[in-house]
Amino acid sequence: MKKLLIATTALVATAGMASADITISGHAAAGIYSGLSNKDGTAAVKAKDAVVGEVTSAEKTILDAMTGSNTATVDAAVDQTAMAALQKAVADAQLLFDADVAAGLVSTTSAANLAFAKAELAAAQGTQAVAKAAATVGTYSADGVYSNAGVDFTMTGATDNGISFSATVNIDAGNEIDAGDFELDGADGGTAGLGAVSMTGTFGTLTFDNSGIDNLYSDATTHDMSYSTTVGAVALTVGHSVGALAADADYAKATSFSASTTQSGMAFTLTGSETAAGTSASLAMSYALNDTVTISADTDQVAGAESVQTIGAATTLNGVSVSVESANNSTWDVDLGYTAGGFALTYGVDETDGWTATATSALGGGATFSAGVNSEDSMYAGVSFAF
Repeated sequence: MKKLLIATTALVATAGMASADITISGHAAAGIYSGLSNKDGTAAVKAKDAVVGEVTSAEKTILDAMTGSNTATVDAAVDQTAMAALQKAVADAQLLFDADVAAGLVSTTSAANLAFAKAELAAAQGTQAVAKAAATVGTYSADGVYSNAGVDFTMTGATDNGISFSATVNIDAGNEIDAGDFELDGADGGTAGLGAVSMTGTFGTLTFDNSGIDNLYSDATTHDMSYSTTVGAVALTVGHSVGALAADADYAKATSFSASTTQSGMAFTLTGSETAAGTSASLAMSYALNDTVTISADTDQVAGAESVQTIGAATTLNGVSVSVESANNSTWDVDLGYTAGGFALTYGVDETDGWTATATSALGGGATFSAGVNSEDSMYAGVSFAF
């Protein structure tokens, strides 16, 4: 029975179709971990000091009107002054309102001005200021051991008129970790799960998977169906969430899209998403200067937020890779890597001084050793197997 589960078999049928195949594969992993972020919906973070962020141009205009002078600025270096002016505007509006009340007057103007001033200050503090935050205690895992195994069934076939189709079924059991995110995924249900069912023809590819398809903009797994095709040199994909998703109401009936093409050595990718929160979109470009250096740039605007522009460059030479990115919102990343044979090392750091270091080594026979540690004192080490 054990050999049957990890073997690859094929079944051929002739009634009503050209062919049908069933492929069976297996996987397993085991190792140790410590201080991983629990997959409980709450991000594990360290304590942070209070920081006053930028006052937007819209808030500057409102503040100027409220204070009667040009005291506000979008320059982050003097945002403390701008925020203080907002607070003074609230205090002044409160004094006028209190004076009306003391005089026995019911003034809708002073009441409206006070409400508006408070709302503006609350908006600035809520959207622009980052309050002092304590460390999130309890969202990190204790020390532990993980072990899991699974079997994947992939069924493919084709109709007589040339439409190919496929479906997947998987069975997983044990405890899993997400090495890429230093996250403890927890226990699998140990039950069989139906994956995607897709059909491909000259019309393109149509895929169905209830809440199992990634949003093409955010990567959140929220869509129920997707359609992809190629028009000339442009690859197009559209995803859609047919019904509401209990886990995230913002993605109820969400639609996302992706369009990519390469022209004269330059690769362009446009992605977007329409949700209850609004429209989000990103345009990315990359260009290979030569065999070793690639430059990239993108502009990204999340619904209801300011757009963020990022530029980057990456190079690889003799197994050593260097990648840097910087954005206009004062964020940046530097990633280093080294690969030799089946061995690879990576190290990355960002503007928060948060860093990660990982190592992987191919052991042969479908086995791979991997280990990682990061600045949050999280670590893992283990071996994975592919059958």
